[in-house]
Amino acid sequence: MARRILARFALACVLAWFGPADLIAGTFDSSRAPEVAGSSSEPFGLGASRLFAGPLREKWRDVERKLDDERVQLALCEGDRERCASPAALQFLAIVDNARAREGRARLGEINRAINLAIRPMSDQAQYGELDVWASPLVTFAHGAGDCEDYAIAKFVALRHAGLSSDDLRIVIVRDTVRGEDHAIAAARLDGHWLTLDNRHMAMVEDGSIRNYRALFVIDQYGLMKYVDTPALTDIPDANVSRSAVLDVASQPGLIPSSN
Repeated sequence: MARRILARFALACVLAWFGPADLIAGTFDSSRAPEVAGSSSEPFGLGASRLFAGPLREKWRDVERKLDDERVQLALCEGDRERCASPAALQFLAIVDNARAREGRARLGEINRAINLAIRPMSDQAQYGELDVWASPLVTFAHGAGDCEDYAIAKFVALRHAGLSSDDLRIVIVRDTVRGEDHAIAAARLDGHWLTLDNRHMAMVEDGSIRNYRALFVIDQYGLMKYVDTPALTDIPDANVSRSAVLDVASQPGLIPSSN
């Protein structure tokens, strides 16, 4: 009975903190989300249009459903850490605690550094036997390994848990023009500037200073958007377009090479 009451209390706390739209992915009112974001509101200074269908959107919706469960588990563990049965949750909360003790850029840097160190790089093929798996933070922490989108998702959630506004948090899918592959990073807005949190670097870099990333898609609290000047694979008709030409434009939406 006591456990049931505690669970209800934790759920109420999560609802109050994240809000129903954040918590329940299937009941979000899309009318609240802007169709096109202004050029100054998104990382890399580009406008973005919201996507309501496609493989990448479905992949993110699947992650959101997992995040709903994990938020409740984190709330329960935060309320009673001695009885928390999840070492992954305790490790995640310890990182958040350290970040909360800092302010501004130092808080972002703590999340970036700690998660980069907590997760070792591993391809989805090696870890799951599948080509492209997007894991929720506690799954990633339980395994202690992941690839670029797993780092980005964990940072996105940790930053929100550490007190940053969801309006100032993004996950960005970019094309690395030097390596010739897609890559995922987290981004956080501080004093009007977007800083990138990348598993490849301990130092955070402002978006305007990055020259080898071409922004493809961006994820915010409302869902998935496509940068307006970057055509998605689903926007290109199949007829008279070769596979190599399509991949040169945007690789495969929803598929991020696991080497990064």
